[in-house]
Amino acid sequence: MSRTARSSAVTSLLLAAGAAGLGLHVRRNLGASRAELARLAESSPHARDGFFANTEAGLPPAKASLRMIVNMLRSRNSQGAPRGPIPVAPLQVPAAPGDLAFTWLGHAGVLLEVDGRRVLVDPVWSEFASPVPFAGPRRLHSPVAPLAALPEADVVLLSHDHYDHLDRPTVTRLARDTSALFVGPLGVGAHLRAWGVPAHRVVERDWDGVVHVAGLTLTCLETRHFSGRGFRRNTTQWAAWKVAGPRHSVYVGGDSGPSRVHAGTGAEHGPFDLTVLPVGAYAELWPDIHLDPEQAVAAHRELDGRVMLPVHWATFNLGFHPWDEPVERARKAAAAADVLLVLPRPGERVDLRDATPDTVPTEPWWPTPG
Repeated sequence: MSRTARSSAVTSLLLAAGAAGLGLHVRRNLGASRAELARLAESSPHARDGFFANTEAGLPPAKASLRMIVNMLRSRNSQGAPRGPIPVAPLQVPAAPGDLAFTWLGHAGVLLEVDGRRVLVDPVWSEFASPVPFAGPRRLHSPVAPLAALPEADVVLLSHDHYDHLDRPTVTRLARDTSALFVGPLGVGAHLRAWGVPAHRVVERDWDGVVHVAGLTLTCLETRHFSGRGFRRNTTQWAAWKVAGPRHSVYVGGDSGPSRVHAGTGAEHGPFDLTVLPVGAYAELWPDIHLDPEQAVAAHRELDGRVMLPVHWATFNLGFHPWDEPVERARKAAAAADVLLVLPRPGERVDLRDATPDTVPTEPWWPTPG
């Protein structure tokens, strides 16, 4: 065999090995098997024929779904990127968790402190929110600290299985390096078990289900969204969560569209000391699955919240709007509605025990040079 032929054969083998490795990576990222997810869905009154559904109609049409998938595999609109670096605050978390505090980790990730316990919500440390390691929505700022620098949480709380909320490398690191319990909606636990998280550390609940752990009560709440890590949608449940201790409670919205359930949740489970609500990635293509900023402020009021933390902006470019438009609109809506909107930088811890406009961050930190 000539040197050229040998070189060509080696190149072909390397390409084949690379393609096989990438295929294995994607397959692992997809999570649980269809059969396992269908089996779990059979136990839910909110699923039919293996698929979960909202109680309100209005999921995005097929063309919107296709547009969303295309966007997941390419760079976002240029308006969605900041004009300069996003400032990240140094992580400063006390050794002992407080009575009521949080650290925003970027996007939907939050480290909650509730009555002396820690709850880590939707942590994502990967560079891309995508099934592949080199494409899709890329981080606009670095993680606030190495994952190992976070204090150990009592619970890792998951809202649904989309890549910008459920990140396999982050989950498997936390499972390996901490003793936290993983709590998520029905079906999400199957992904975790498929990734090697021990079954005894995984708890799943359907809407209205309750988990008691570490002195906290976690209630799985209905919200309006969808799920899926591949082309098949709604194979797992999506949810908001109430995190309640003896003295304080927090509403974790996950992803949510405008819905009548917020008023019902507020009436049954409120008031909330803090609401964590998404304000970004809204578009005319999907008006029913993501709140816009004004709808998020309205939902906070319906939930009977005291302080609102706007999330789901500034970290991944997932929509078609300017990167800081969500928070600017949320500020105006909150001011008009007399809502206390707290606006930390990623990585900044905020103590809410005596929260007033003078004691929590409420001013813009995000203007960047033109």
